[in-house]
Amino acid sequence: MSAIDIDKISKIDKADMLKSLVDFPDQCVEAIRIGKDASISYKASDFNNVIFAGLGGSAIGAEVFCCLFRDELKVPALVSREYTLPQFVDDKTLLIIASYSGNTEETLSSYDMGLKKGAKMVCISSNGKVEELARKDNFPFVRIPAGLPPRCALGYSFFPLLGIFAQMGFIKDKSSDADETIKLLRKLRDEKLAPQVTDKDNLAKPIAATISGGLAAIYSASEHMGAVAVRWRGQIAENSKHLASHHLLPEMNHNEIVGWENPKAILKKITAVFLKDKDDHIRVKHRMEITEKLITPHAKDIVVLESTGESALARTFSLIYTGDWVSFYLSILNGVDPTPVERIGFLKGELAKIK
Repeated sequence: MSAIDIDKISKIDKADMLKSLVDFPDQCVEAIRIGKDASISYKASDFNNVIFAGLGGSAIGAEVFCCLFRDELKVPALVSREYTLPQFVDDKTLLIIASYSGNTEETLSSYDMGLKKGAKMVCISSNGKVEELARKDNFPFVRIPAGLPPRCALGYSFFPLLGIFAQMGFIKDKSSDADETIKLLRKLRDEKLAPQVTDKDNLAKPIAATISGGLAAIYSASEHMGAVAVRWRGQIAENSKHLASHHLLPEMNHNEIVGWENPKAILKKITAVFLKDKDDHIRVKHRMEITEKLITPHAKDIVVLESTGESALARTFSLIYTGDWVSFYLSILNGVDPTPVERIGFLKGELAKIK
């Protein structure tokens, strides 16, 4: 019997993270509708830059967006995970305020700064202070459903952006790509990822087993897949309560590759995971192959995972969804409930004491 069978899952996964994973394609369908129904009067021609202000699970959707559409967006777009905004923010800045809870203190600080600088804002949250401020200051507000850990709401943090930015004219309509993505996610879930899929056919369980007992180093190309590596690292940390790192190529080849020499005993506990896509730059593809050869003698193991799907959107989410399942199965192997994030709660409590 598998070390990750449904009985073991039910004993450990007390808050039912499994349901969030299984329901994720349906979440994406609802999120697409939310984006299409949003009423945004801004036009892309009104802006010189776009900034997404958010943290953690609320920021990753924006990071995926920036990576996916870096070749389509005609103005600079970046994700700000800070209390403050860049100095260049002004009335030609589109500021997307993203906070799942609506109460993230860094994001609220960015809202205040954006307001003072005259930025035009679109606010996205489930409720909280963000909604209150958006209503008061008459900025467009997009409500997403509450009740999930922010990292489980990636569909809600990403897919509404497709409709919102298409409305404004920043990107083309992505309906067909989104439809393909939903179909692919359901197929992956049912045939490659869910607990009932046998170990032999399951894509995520063996990767989790390989990482178990050691560390994970996640690598991808920086151009379009950089956010995917960030997501993998974050999910392994929060869901699995397990340390992981990530780095992006080609930059990784200019520093971190040299570090794969010492300490030798630790290196033998590291699984290097390479996330690949058919649209990776040809030179990056060569770099990944050579990097694999350099790392293999030193690592515990090497995992190579290729994206699947036709559109860039589908391929991106094929890797993201697989990584989410890997982190879930790793939590079961670690014997920890994937949902609670007690250290984050403790940190917020301590910060609340400091005025």
